[in-house]
This record gives sequence, structure tokens and C-alpha cells, in this order.
Amino acid sequence: MKRLRLSITIGLGLVLSQSSFSQPPAQKQKAPVKIVSAKEKPDAKQEAERIRKERQTQARSLLISLASDARSFRDQALRARSLARIADALWDVDAEQARTLFRKAWEAAEIAVRENNERLNIRNGVVSINPEEVNPATLSSIVSNPDLRKEVLRLVAARDRTLSEEFLEKLKENHSEIKVEYKSLWDLPDALQQRLSLAENLLRTGNTERALQLADSVIGSVTISTLDFLTLLREKDSAAADQRYAAMLAGTANNMAADANTISLLSSYIFTPNTYIIFNTDGAGSYSAAPVTSPANVSAQLRLAFFQTAGNVLLRPQSTPEQDQSTTGIAGKYMVVKRLLPLFEQYAPREMVEPMRAQFEVLNSLVSDSVRRGETEPVQKEEPFADRESALLDQIDRAASSDERDQLYFKLASLALGQGDLKARDYASNIEGIEFRKQAKGWVDWSLALSAVKKKNVEVALELNRIGELTNIQRVWVLTQTAKLLVKTDRVKASSLLEAASAEARRIDGGDLDRPRALLAIANALTVVDPSRVSEVTFDAVKAANSTEGFTGEGGSITQVMKTRGLMRVNPLNVPDFDIEGLFALLANEDYERAIQLARGFQGEAARANATIAIARSVLK
Repeated sequence: MKRLRLSITIGLGLVLSQSSFSQPPAQKQKAPVKIVSAKEKPDAKQEAERIRKERQTQARSLLISLASDARSFRDQALRARSLARIADALWDVDAEQARTLFRKAWEAAEIAVRENNERLNIRNGVVSINPEEVNPATLSSIVSNPDLRKEVLRLVAARDRTLSEEFLEKLKENHSEIKVEYKSLWDLPDALQQRLSLAENLLRTGNTERALQLADSVIGSVTISTLDFLTLLREKDSAAADQRYAAMLAGTANNMAADANTISLLSSYIFTPNTYIIFNTDGAGSYSAAPVTSPANVSAQLRLAFFQTAGNVLLRPQSTPEQDQSTTGIAGKYMVVKRLLPLFEQYAPREMVEPMRAQFEVLNSLVSDSVRRGETEPVQKEEPFADRESALLDQIDRAASSDERDQLYFKLASLALGQGDLKARDYASNIEGIEFRKQAKGWVDWSLALSAVKKKNVEVALELNRIGELTNIQRVWVLTQTAKLLVKTDRVKASSLLEAASAEARRIDGGDLDRPRALLAIANALTVVDPSRVSEVTFDAVKAANSTEGFTGEGGSITQVMKTRGLMRVNPLNVPDFDIEGLFALLANEDYERAIQLARGFQGEAARANATIAIARSVLK
């Protein structure tokens, strides 16, 4: 028994001894541990810096790997676009590698342009574009087939001035090989358009001096592109813009090739910035408008200079139809004078007004009744809304036909739209023609919804979503935007709006590009309303994208088209929330590995590349 007790005692002693050695040092001596921690444990900032550098290394490797894949893309346009964007993202960490990729991107862009030219109907090296050919189909074709050299140049210009000038010189050489003849006033020749687009991009990023160095050799021509540039410049430097516009007016007054369409475009800079209308020889108009336009606050001297130039051109002796080489002919010139005459009557000196009225009467006697009845988008006098409304209602009472009444009701609807007045819906509803009424109601409801969201008027926006003639994708946009507006004051309601948006997204056909775009918009809204669900909805968007042919994850937009007699209106809205870039940049910040996993889920090369670049760019920043 004694031996047994002794054995037990010794065994317990060994157990206790081992137990004491297995205890962590902190349990034995607390003070020394604190000293070690202070001296040897990595600082939190150092650890964060280590993780940041590690992520940047991963992002760089991700881009290099993607660049290797991009060189094998069969789609030259996608190859050019991807390589240029990769180069731009890499620039701050590896400029030499980025410069090499920019050159590869340029090579791919040139191939893409040649392939696109082969798909066009080119005869004897000339492409002709006429104003009457502008319709939704051609607009879609132009948007979907951009010149990739423009995109590459835009990115290069922000990084390397020498390389951008080299590429611009190459554009001039290529332009001399393939002559492109433009018969419309919508565009510049290709090489000049590239230079102006590059200047516009620099202007938007705040580099005004460099932008003007590029643009000054181009903006003497009167086109929509040059006037758009001057309008944008006016926001940055009104004196510089007005000076160049004055020079444009002086050049036009002495240019015998200038015609009524030239004056119509020039009027936009002062009276309807970013809104343009030109007419063909039949008197039919093509109309391009920004959602909201307000007259520019220019000096009386500059406004007078416009009227002097306009009078110089519009009062020139009328050529015979056989000799008339203008873009408008008699009918188009009549429509321009009809549109601008109210401006002369309001702002021009009396000695200029009477000759213009006389010219209008002469042209009126030369055109047909159908041209006289043709629609234009008048530059309105600054009259009270009620007075203009009353005048149109009187005209409706005296209208000789239902067609004439319909046109007047649409004018009333457009007038009310300018005021953001919901009466526009009532006027559109009074249109008798079934198809015309349907188009008008859709145009009015969408315009009002856009205005309501811009003004942060949530109640009006949601009411229009409930009763308006909106498409599914338009409803998704309204619901997601209003949800973001409500998140600070009513998160519960904001969440319910996103549920409603999800229901609208499910109503969109599975093969429709709008379906993944709608889901991306919902995911973007969830980043502020309910971040815990972002990954789930993004995964749904990836699945929807994989079921949709042609999804790239960029260029998301809503374009509303409205045709009336002799006039087509186009209202485009770019929607970044429909795109991959912003969402995947946010995902990368929250959960890098999950973002990579979702990006790799895209089956389409373009969508996968765009998501990967967005992730890497976010990390490298």
C-alpha cells in the first residue's frame, strides 16, 4: 500500500510539472510579456502597409496576367480597349510596361478600325453620311462601333504627352490614306475629331491649357463637336470660350460655304447649349438635345455679333434649285429662319428684324404647304409660361384637323415639360392618334421622372413610376435612384424600393441586355442601403450576364427616341450604375478575394476583363 501511494504521488508530481511548462508565458510572468510586445510585435500601421503592398503586388500580377490573355483576344476592339485600360491602371507602378502596352493597344485599335471600315459601304475610299440617314438604327451603329484609337488616345494623353503626339501624327497619316467625306454637320473628319475628343477629355479633367493647345487648330469649324467643346470650355473659362466663339462667328460671316444649318448650329452656343437642330432639303429636322438647357449669359456685344453673322448668311440671295449647293435647300432654310425669327424679334436691333421678316415671307412663298406645316423646335421668346400656354390653347380651338391638334397638344406637353409641370401628362393624353399618343406619353413620363430624380423629389418620382408609361429598365432606374435618396431618412422604405426594383428586373427577358444591367443597378444601390446583400445580387447579375449575348459591363444607358412629323428627338442618358466598373471597385475594397471570384465568374471576355481591371485599379489607387 505504501508503494502504491508513493507511485501515485510521483505521477501527480510529473503531471503538475508538465502542466506548468505547458502554460503560456503570460500566465507565469506578465511584465516581461508586455516588454516583448512593445518591442517585437509589428505596429498596426506597419502591418496595414505590408498588406497594402502585398495587395498591390497581387493587383499588378493580375493586370500582367490579363494583358497576356488580352493579346490573344480575337476581337481586336476588345483587345485594344483592354490593353489600353490595363496600361493606364499600371502606369503609376510600372510606367515602362504601361508604355509598351499602350503601343500594343494602338496596334490593335488600328486593326479594329480597318476591320470596321471593311464592314462599311465604302466606294472609291469615300464614306458619305447624310443628315436624313440619321435614325435610331444608325445612331445605334455609331455608338456600337466607335473608333478605338480615340479611346486609346484619351488614356495616353493623360499619361504621356510625347506618346500622344506620336499617335496623333499617325492618325493624320492614316487619314490621308482613307478619305472620309462627311456631308452632315454632325461630325468632323476623323483625325480632327480624335484631336478634339482628346482635348475634351483633358478639359473635363481640369487640364484646360493642354486642352486648348490641342483644340485651337480644330475649333474654327462649325460642327456639333466644336460647339460642344466651346460650351464645355465656357463652364471652365467663359472668357476663353466666348473669344473663340467670336472668332468662329467672324470666320462664318466670310465663308461663302456657310448656310442656314451653320447658323442654326451657331445659335446653340448662346440660346440652347448642347441642343442642336439641322434641316435637310425637304425641311425635315434632326434634333439632338441635352436633358436640360438654359441660355448662356453672354455679353450683349457677343449676342449682337451672332445676329450680324446670322443676317449675313441668311439674307444672301437665294440660288436657283439647280445651283443651290447648300445642305438645306429652300425648304431647310425656311425652317431655320422660322425657328430663329423669334430671337431676332426679341434681341436684335430693329434694322435687322425687318429684313429677316421679309426673307421669311419670301421663303414662305417658295415652299409647299407640307413644309409650312412642318414641325420645328422653336427657340422660344422669354414669355411667361401662362401666356405661351394660352396662345397654344387658342390655336388648338381653331385647329382645322385632328392631326394639327395633336401636334399642338404635343407642343403644349413639351412646354409644360420645360417647367417640370405634371400638366404635360394631361396634354399628351389628349393626343388622338394612338401611336403618337403612346410615344408622347412615354416621352413625357420619362422626362418628368428624370427631372424629379434630379430635383430629389422622391414623391413625384415614385408616383410617375406607379402611373407612368415607363419601361421596366426605366422603372428600375427610378426605384434604385430614389432608394439611394431615401437611405438616410428611411432605410426601411429604401429597402422596399429595391425589392420592387428586383421584381421589375425579373420581368425583363432573360436574353435582354437590360436584365444584367438592372441587377447591377440594384447591387450598386445596395452598397449604401444594405451592403450585406451586395455580393448576392452581384452574383445574380453575373449569372444574368452569362445568359445574355454581347454583355460587356460598360456603356449602360437609357435612350428615349420620339418621332413627330418631320422631326426626331433623341434623349440619351448614360447610367454608370448599369456598369461593372464602380461596383467591382467597391467590392475590391470590401472583400478582395470575393471580388476576384465574382469577376472570374463572367464567361464573356469583355465583362471579365472590365471587372478585373476595375478591381486592380481600385487596389492600386
